[in-house]
Amino acid sequence: MTRLSGITPSGHVHLGNHLGAVRRWAADREPEDLFFVSDLHAMTIPHRPERLRALTRETFAILLGVGIEPDSVFVQSDLCGELGALNWVLECTCTFGEAARMIQFKEKAGGQDSVRVGLLTYPVLMSADILLQGATEVPVGTDQDQHVELARALARRFNSTFGEVFAVPKAVVPKTAASIRDLSDPGRKMAKSAQQSPGGVFVLDEPDVISRKFRRAVTDGESEIRYDPETRPGVANLLEILAACTGVSPYAAATSVDSYADLKDTVAAAVIEELRPVRERARELLDDPAELDRVRAQGAKRAAERGRPRLEAAMRVAGLR
Repeated sequence: MTRLSGITPSGHVHLGNHLGAVRRWAADREPEDLFFVSDLHAMTIPHRPERLRALTRETFAILLGVGIEPDSVFVQSDLCGELGALNWVLECTCTFGEAARMIQFKEKAGGQDSVRVGLLTYPVLMSADILLQGATEVPVGTDQDQHVELARALARRFNSTFGEVFAVPKAVVPKTAASIRDLSDPGRKMAKSAQQSPGGVFVLDEPDVISRKFRRAVTDGESEIRYDPETRPGVANLLEILAACTGVSPYAAATSVDSYADLKDTVAAAVIEELRPVRERARELLDDPAELDRVRAQGAKRAAERGRPRLEAAMRVAGLR
C-alpha cells in the first residue's frame, strides 16, 4: 500500500494544516508513503514567481520539521520531466467533459474567459501525481474526492485500452480532526490565503505573535466556559485547538480553565509548545540553504526513481517507445 498526500504552497502553512493533516502524516507514515509540495498546482491562478519559490521552500522545510523522513518528501516541480510526459498521456486519455465538470473548476471559473487553462487541466496533473507513484490510497477531503475519482477513471481507461500499467487508487477519508476556524471570524476556516487576517496562526509564527493573536480571539458575552459549537463557535474553536494540542476532548478542555483570559492564555501556551520543535527545525533548514537543497534533491531522486519505470511502461504501451 502506498499513500500519497500533497500540500499546495498558496500561502503560509497554518495551524489548521498542521493539526488537521501535516503532523498526522509524520505520525502515521508507512515506509512506502510519499508527501509532496504541489507547487505546480499553485500556478493555476496568477502568481509572483519569487513568492511561489519562497513558499515552496518554506512548506518543504515544515514537512521535514514535523518529522517526515527526508526520502519520503519531494517538491512536485522537481519531477517536471516525468510529470509533464505522463500528464500529456493522461490529457489524451481524459475527455473535455470530464475535465469541465469538475466542481472546483466550475466554481472558480464562473464563466470567465480569462480563467487559466491550467485550472481546467490541473485535475489531470493531479492524476499524474497519483498514478506516477503507484499510489493506492489518497487521503483527501470531500473537496478533492472528485479529482481522485478522475484518476481512477483515467487509470481504468488507460489500462483497458493499452494494457495494465497503473494501480487504480482510491480516496480515503483522513482520521477525523478538528476543523480549525479563523480566530477573528469563527464562521470561516483558517486559510493559507487569508494572510492579512489577524485570526490566522501560522506554523512559523514566533511565540509572542501567537500569544497576541489568541488574546484577540473572538469569544462571546457569556461567562461560563463550555463546549457548544452551534451557539458558541468562537469558544468551541479555542477548546478544539486546546484539545488537539493536549490530547483530551474539547469537553474535558473546558473544565481545565475558569475564564476567557485563562482559556486564551492556556490555548496559546499549548499551541506554542506544539509548534516549537517544528518551527525550530524548519528555521534551521531555511537558514542552511545548501542542506535544504541537498535533502530536496534526495527526495526528488527517490520519487523520480519510483515513478520512472511506470512512466516508461505507459509510454511503451501507448506507442511512444
